[in-house]
Amino acid sequence: MFRPRIALTMGDVAGIGPEVIARAWGDVRLHDWCRPVVVGHPRVMERAVRLVGGGAGVVEVARIDAAAPGTLAIPCWNPSPVAADQVPPGADDARAGRAAYDYLVAAAQAALAGQVDAITTAPLSKAALHRAGLAYPGHTEILAEQCGVAEFAMMLYLPPGAAVRSEHGLGVVHVTLHTSIRSIPALLTTAGIAGKIRLIDQFMRRIAGRPPRIGVCALNPHAGEQGLFGDEELRVIAPAVREAQTLGLDAAGPFPADTLLKRACGGEFDAVVAMYHDQGHIALKLIGFDRAVNITLGLPIVRTSPSHGTAFDIAWRGAADSTGLLEAVRVASLLAGGSCDRRPAAQSSSKAPLP
Repeated sequence: MFRPRIALTMGDVAGIGPEVIARAWGDVRLHDWCRPVVVGHPRVMERAVRLVGGGAGVVEVARIDAAAPGTLAIPCWNPSPVAADQVPPGADDARAGRAAYDYLVAAAQAALAGQVDAITTAPLSKAALHRAGLAYPGHTEILAEQCGVAEFAMMLYLPPGAAVRSEHGLGVVHVTLHTSIRSIPALLTTAGIAGKIRLIDQFMRRIAGRPPRIGVCALNPHAGEQGLFGDEELRVIAPAVREAQTLGLDAAGPFPADTLLKRACGGEFDAVVAMYHDQGHIALKLIGFDRAVNITLGLPIVRTSPSHGTAFDIAWRGAADSTGLLEAVRVASLLAGGSCDRRPAAQSSSKAPLP
């Protein structure tokens, strides 16, 4: 059985990333699904293992593709010169921002070089990135730059289950992402929306093995009520849907977002195109916070992450849950060609106690 090599980036060391990696390492499913390698500071990883009461030892490796992971051995590759082990927990720090960037870039380059089959990223802090002089909105834009792609998107994916009736799960892609609400109308373009429809169509075809049914969100309440509450639906969004339809894509809309997400969860659609971050995030996190996986579309590499953030308020207190990370790794393994269990991580009970 093929088990892909997956790089687990530590993310912001002041947040819960190291802790959830350490906790996930004690779950036998992680090792059944893949050959994981941590990208981060080994001393931070050792501290996280002690925090969760794990018995695995951290082994610093010089090359990511030479690592030999196991339940009792955590290979850790540190490509950053930053003394991340000196960063205090629970607050934005320029050193943590720089280190998280270094971990991500190195992992992306390793994936591009074929040294790993996929990457799963622990959360980073956008504020810490900016303190380090790195003006990126987040993971998605850094990865797009490293991979040299112009058409990309962030998607949240929920596998099938009680909350999602589509047999292939539900993907929600966002036209705009980390930006202010007031800037969204000016950022929406017909070409941009049509591009996101194409991206999610390509991804869901891989998952479903058939053309997906795609619902497109309106921007305004009631889909604008024929221009009474805004004209973006008539002027920008509907033309994008028609463009996708002329290409043979099974796209429909724009529909009011409040009812569209309900219809999609009920199985009427396999994918949804949301106009902005919270339009898609709130609905999916409400029904499946621990199971929602962030997937970057349009990259030549596989990248997933849990849907949660750095959680500074609980970081380094031993309270973080690794379910989201495990689900992200499971999906990354599937996308990389692994023959792992297709049930969501939260639905399986084959957990082993921490060693």
